[in-house]
Formats: sequence, structure tokens, C-alpha cells
Amino acid sequence: MWRNRNIWIILVGEMVAGLGLWMGIIGNLEFMQEKVPSDFVKALIMSVGLLAGLVAGPLAGKVIDQSRKKTVLLISGFGRMVSVVFMLIALETGSIWWMVAFMISIQLAATFYFPALQATIPLVVNEDDLLTMNGLHMNVATISRIIGTALAGVMLVYWSLVTLYWASIIAYGALLLFTMMLQINEGDSIKDREAKVKRPAKSGGFMEVFPVLKLYPAVTMTLVMTLIPLLFIGSFNLIVINISEIQDSTAMKGLIYTFEGVAFMVGAFAVKYIAKKWKTTTILFVFAMFVAVAEFMLFFVESQVITLASFTVLGFALGCFFPTAMVIFQKQMPKAYHGRFFSFRNMLERVMFQVVLLTAGAFLDIIGLQLMVVIFGVISLGLTALFFIQMKRRNIILEQPTAESI
Repeated sequence: MWRNRNIWIILVGEMVAGLGLWMGIIGNLEFMQEKVPSDFVKALIMSVGLLAGLVAGPLAGKVIDQSRKKTVLLISGFGRMVSVVFMLIALETGSIWWMVAFMISIQLAATFYFPALQATIPLVVNEDDLLTMNGLHMNVATISRIIGTALAGVMLVYWSLVTLYWASIIAYGALLLFTMMLQINEGDSIKDREAKVKRPAKSGGFMEVFPVLKLYPAVTMTLVMTLIPLLFIGSFNLIVINISEIQDSTAMKGLIYTFEGVAFMVGAFAVKYIAKKWKTTTILFVFAMFVAVAEFMLFFVESQVITLASFTVLGFALGCFFPTAMVIFQKQMPKAYHGRFFSFRNMLERVMFQVVLLTAGAFLDIIGLQLMVVIFGVISLGLTALFFIQMKRRNIILEQPTAESI
């Protein structure tokens, strides 16, 4: 595995791009804190970009499956570079509307980039190494988040916000160079591979994914299960801002990202060994419950120790949950449908992000953080129990034999 140059290119590229991404995110939060007093309005601004990605999702899936993955990665990567220009204009003019343009453009680029990357990984990694690769990829993304947020904090002390976005442009440029070095063997043409899978004659885009999902109930159940952590993840940045205000500590932002990120890396590393002793079903449902536990712990948000413990629990749970779920998607979903499936998954997540963002923004303004996390915890726990019951009733087995690409 370690002799595969594509793996190193993907991991190094993810590290560099992640640094740029998180510097930009910290810059966005700082800009909104200065310009936007209401949590709900902050949520509205963040949701605009997600909505744009939601609209483009069906087209992205079709394009990814009908095009070379490397081409899609290069074009969308270049789009991320261009989008940062809008944020530079926003800083120069002090206009929120230019920030909205930035949010829309960078989400559009991400709508094509991330599903294409997820569809590329199974093409460059052996199936037996997918769990390890997913864990490594998520760990690298987490390391870049920790370093990126720390660097952003230091840069804001000594330099202006503009510096963060210039650093983002440089990072995205470096990502383009790494992407150019990728060597992806996509095998048979898309049409040849699709012809091997039975599908409705008069369908297109996502409509072709739904009949295939019916043939793979484990994929469908896992897809639904991934919605549980999104209650916490979707409101993550708003919660971090709120905690720093409650505790009157700007340092807590960096500490929260660090504790959650380190715990995520530990979880993504540990899950490879946990999977040898626990069934896939056990891993998904146990760590889904851990997410609910982390939400309940934030009721004691005045305590810095409990707050950091909460994000540690969350990070470890997500580090075990997502690599496991991703392996199910990559192994059991036919490769001919990976582009549309991962685009559909991203679109589904964007719908949830929209709902969670707006709901969290309203809750934070109306009832406050403590009651909100209790409500989220009850919902997460309830959904976990509901999905477990449904899985047993329908006799869905997540450990079913790996589905070959048909």
C-alpha cells in the first residue's frame, strides 16, 4: 500500500488543501463575528452556499460518472482557487454580499470535488486496504484542521484577515499541482460498466441510484445512519462560537478544534483494531450513541473540562463511525454508480446541514445552547434506537459479503 504513489499524492494534497480550507473557515467566522450579531443570520449566510451545492448535486453526480475523475478534480480544484477572490473583495469592501458569493462558489466547487475524490479512492487502493486508507485520509484531514486553525489563530495575531485568504489560494494552487500527478486507471468505459447493471431504461441522474440502493439494503441503512452525527456536525461552528462567548474565552475555539481533532485521529486509527473484535453493526450503533452522549455533556457548558471532554468523545466516535461507513459505501455500491451515489450522499448531507444550521441558529437565539444540545441529544438517541429496530425488523445484515462491482 505504501508503495502506491497515488496514495501519497492524495494524502499530501489533502494536507495542503486542508490547511487552506481551515484558514479560510476561521477567517469566515472572524469576519461574521465582526459584521453579523445574530446567530440565526450567521446560519442563513452559511446555508446559502449549502443550498447552491444542493442544487448542483444531481449534475455533479452525472458529470463525475461520465467523466474522468482526474479532470473533475482539476476543474473543481481550480474553481476553489477562483472562489477565494470573492472573499478578498468582501474584505476590501466590507460587504457581506461578496462573502455570500464566496460561500456559493466554493460550495459549488466542493460539490464536484469531494464526490469525485471519494469515487477515486477505490480506483487507486486495493479493497483490503480501504478501511486503512479511509482512516488515514480522515486523519490527514483532521491534522490539517488542527494545524490550519492553529496557524490561522497565530496569523490573526500578527497579520490581517487578508493574509489568511492569500494563504488559502496558495494551498489550493498546491493541491492542483498534486492532482496533476495522479495516475488513475478507470478501466472499462462508463457505458460498458453501467451496461452490466440492470437499471430502468427511462431514468437519469440520481433516479438510477435508487433502484440500485434497493439491491443493497446495508448501503441504504448506513446512509441513513450517517444523518445522526450531522445534528452535531452541522451546528459545530455555531456551537464553537457560542461556547467561546459563554466562557468568554477566544482560546477555547482552538482548544475545542484540537481536542476533537486529536480524538478523531485516535478513533480513526483505533477502529482498524476495533473492527477485528466488533461487528460493523456494533461499531456504527455504539458510536452513534456516543455522539448523543457528547451532546448531553454540553449541558454543562460552563465547565471547560466537561466541554473539552464532550468534544473528545465526539471526535473519537466520529473517527470510528465514518471510516466504517465509508468502507460499506465503497465496497458494496457498484463502482459504476460511485459518482452519483457520493453526490447523492453529499446532497442529502447538505439538506440536513441546511435544516440543522437554521434550526441551531434559531435555537441559540431563542432557547440558548444548553437546552438546544439536550434536544439534539434526545433526537440522536431516539433515531439510533429507531434505526436499530428497523434494521432488526428488516433483517438487514451490514456484515454481508462484499458486493463485487457488477
